[in-house]
Amino acid sequence: LVFSILNLVTVYIFEPEYGVNLYQSRTVIWEGIGRYSLTWEQAFYEFNLMIKYFSTIPLALIFMLTTNPSEFASSLNRIGVSYQISYAVSLALRYIPDIQNQFFAVRQSQQARGIEMSNKAGLTVRAKRSAQVIMPLIFSSLDRIEVISQAMELRRFGKGNKRTWYRARPFKKADIIALIVTVLIVCLGLWLFVVNQGRFYNPFK
Repeated sequence: LVFSILNLVTVYIFEPEYGVNLYQSRTVIWEGIGRYSLTWEQAFYEFNLMIKYFSTIPLALIFMLTTNPSEFASSLNRIGVSYQISYAVSLALRYIPDIQNQFFAVRQSQQARGIEMSNKAGLTVRAKRSAQVIMPLIFSSLDRIEVISQAMELRRFGKGNKRTWYRARPFKKADIIALIVTVLIVCLGLWLFVVNQGRFYNPFK
């Protein structure tokens, strides 16, 4: 929620007339100072942006929290994605919670040493101290990825054309329905591209 609101405000601050340029019309709601006037076009664009954030970010978080990386990798391989790419996606999904757990552990140890990183400290102080923790974690994770890639090469990973998946599951009726619905949604999106003559619906024509 905070990310979405911050992004919407930032879009208006840096480009308050983007909706006007996008829809090729200008209907003023409130006349501001300089270029900072509120228009229906900008409001409609930011409304669409808000819908996009609130419809994609929660679903992405639910997906991350409820999907087993190995099952997801085997499913990608089942629909034709190379097993090397599928395995890379699986490793990436496994590293995200690992980095989070390491960050929380380091933050707690820092607080035990008297370095305040909780809500008691100011926002700027917390951001600065969190950045000091996050950067070393990212670099250490890159080192671990290098170790894993070397271990996989030593075990001749990627030399064969196929791979056996321990977490593979057979397709069920619900999976086939989900794929059909996904294809229909993609086709609807492509059709709307043609109808709207672009990515955006323009009610100001």
